[in-house]
Amino acid sequence: MAGVWKFDPSGVFSLDQLPKGKKALLVHTATNQVVSSYTSLEQILRPLGWERYNGGDPDFLQFHKPPTIDLISLPRDFSRFCSVQMFDIVVKCPNTFHVKDV
Repeated sequence: MAGVWKFDPSGVFSLDQLPKGKKALLVHTATNQVVSSYTSLEQILRPLGWERYNGGDPDFLQFHKPPTIDLISLPRDFSRFCSVQMFDIVVKCPNTFHVKDV
């Protein structure tokens, strides 16, 4: 279920799906670098106030931004990192990341 949620003029939202076989990349806006690992993602998130959250599901890598309730949950296996998680990061870190189609 990869894609972008869009609002129509009447306020109804729907998922605009990416075509099959098309992949997305998470890009750090300031450096225009593609996030290629969780290590590189964490290096960007830490200065923004995000911390690793331990105590959740062991199948997920999670980041929390105190004092908010925001939580970023990512599959521990980076190869399973998909556009849904990328867009979650974009929403929770405005003006820091964007998603680019390959």
